[in-house]
Amino acid sequence: MELTSILPILQKIPVFADLNEQEHNEIVKNIVMNYFPVGHVFFNEGDNGDAGMYIIKRGMVKISRKGPFNVEKEIAILSDNDFFGEMALVLNEPRNATATAIGECEVFQISKADFEKLMQTSPVLANKISTEFIAREKKNKL
Repeated sequence: MELTSILPILQKIPVFADLNEQEHNEIVKNIVMNYFPVGHVFFNEGDNGDAGMYIIKRGMVKISRKGPFNVEKEIAILSDNDFFGEMALVLNEPRNATATAIGECEVFQISKADFEKLMQTSPVLANKISTEFIAREKKNKL
């Protein structure tokens, strides 16, 4: 993917906005853009996190969990410039929620291996992901 076409998008996404040029280049080398229809399930609660993390360029994604009696409970609705799927990578545990497209989506995807490499080489990115992770954990426990 070309840096000139994706860089403006990366700079709009809060978690990537303050990275330096070298870090942006690393992301661009390792990112894939995919299109998904309404109803597409990115992953289910309990799946492994090998598919990586996702960044929504355009669209809407519902994050949900199974509650008592297997009743689905909506956790969040994400849209343009939001990201998801990082928690399974940070914790190295199975997915703790299900992510489903509720609008047509253009989504960037970073594989688990590339995500781990970026976290090791970019303290700024690691800090932002950690901060967001902690905020989401606090919100989910309320």
